[in-house]
Amino acid sequence: MIKSLLIANRGEIACRIIRTAREMGIRTVAVYSDADARALHVRMADEAVHIGPSPARESYLVGDKIIAAAKAAKAQAIHPGYGFLSENADFAESVIKAGLIWVGPKPDSIRAMGLKDAAKKLMADAGVPVTPGYLGEDQDPKRLKKEADAIGYPVLIKAVAGGGGKGMRRVDAAKDFDDALESCKREAASSFGDDRVLIEKYILSPRHIEVQVFGDSHGNVVHLFERDCSLQRRHQKVIEEAPAPGMDEATREAVCGAAVRAAKAVNYEGAGTIEFIADASKGLKADRIWFMEMNTRLQVEHPVTEEITGQDLVEWQLRVASGEKLPLRQDELAIDGWAIEARLYAEDPAKGFLPSVGRLEHFDLGDEGRIETGVEEGDAIHEITDRTESRAAIPASPARGDELARDVVPLGRRQVVAPRVPRGLGPQPVR
Repeated sequence: MIKSLLIANRGEIACRIIRTAREMGIRTVAVYSDADARALHVRMADEAVHIGPSPARESYLVGDKIIAAAKAAKAQAIHPGYGFLSENADFAESVIKAGLIWVGPKPDSIRAMGLKDAAKKLMADAGVPVTPGYLGEDQDPKRLKKEADAIGYPVLIKAVAGGGGKGMRRVDAAKDFDDALESCKREAASSFGDDRVLIEKYILSPRHIEVQVFGDSHGNVVHLFERDCSLQRRHQKVIEEAPAPGMDEATREAVCGAAVRAAKAVNYEGAGTIEFIADASKGLKADRIWFMEMNTRLQVEHPVTEEITGQDLVEWQLRVASGEKLPLRQDELAIDGWAIEARLYAEDPAKGFLPSVGRLEHFDLGDEGRIETGVEEGDAIHEITDRTESRAAIPASPARGDELARDVVPLGRRQVVAPRVPRGLGPQPVR
């Protein structure tokens, strides 16, 4: 078992990982930039190493600094959390070459799923249903326009290297395609250094369904059932729940089975999520749910899966990275109840949801349900850091139905004063 662990991240996910590592008797090492010198994750860890100036590009995104910090602190392993370098195959490879344990999938698996077009081709070959569209290498605008016309509008233009809602444009009519393509390619080049795109059929009644998968180095892969993340704003998830409402057992078996095939196709190890888009115009049906992408890391919304299965996914990650087999077989996993999670963003809704920075003068998330946070009252929120600072999850209830209104009440009792956070504004369906 890993004895010492450096967490190459900050905020609530760093705190979340530290908590489980501590329970397992693992020594924890935090890293921090100038802005995070007094951050909660720094205070929680057994040791902390400064890695540079406040901007992430000069600290959390510099792999050499992370590895040097791990060696200086005599850490045995590196856990990337999510975001930052968590899906950077070159960084993962560098960690392994440095003689450290990488708590995540193999670099080749990350690369295989890193580009949306290549990943979809791989999934189609593995028998996983993919969204109808164009995945070709010919990027000539005239060819892309021809393919969009053939697919039929509306369509979605997506950056092949995209993620986080960036590099996506919906096109409702042929006359709008050229301008949308130019805009999408420009954003893709700026955000990902790759302006290539693919074209997909746009689903008019969508549901975002994702499946938690886990693999080990012994060839075992299981799923821990599905989550519904359809309530989003600007392609960013706001509300997540598990299991997915309206998912019958036959559909669940088909979708989760497809997710396991997807993971096996890339010899997957560790925690991962297979994301699907569903056409819910006629309910959730197996033949109307298609693969979108794979996130080769732990997801922000993993707590709802933990709540309905009774498993600690960070503990699973650490055990798998230590060379152990998965803690449970597929037939030993079951859904027990229903759970929901809400993200708390440090944004100002009165100013178009721009980042809201400043000191948290009052921060009371109460003691009902499960809270995952990287801040405390008196801490400062900085514009240069991720503004997803906290999450509130409701522990598993017997069922969704009548319990929904009762169980969600605690989510409305959270009290935060400065910076402003969205409250009482309904998120929009995924698009």
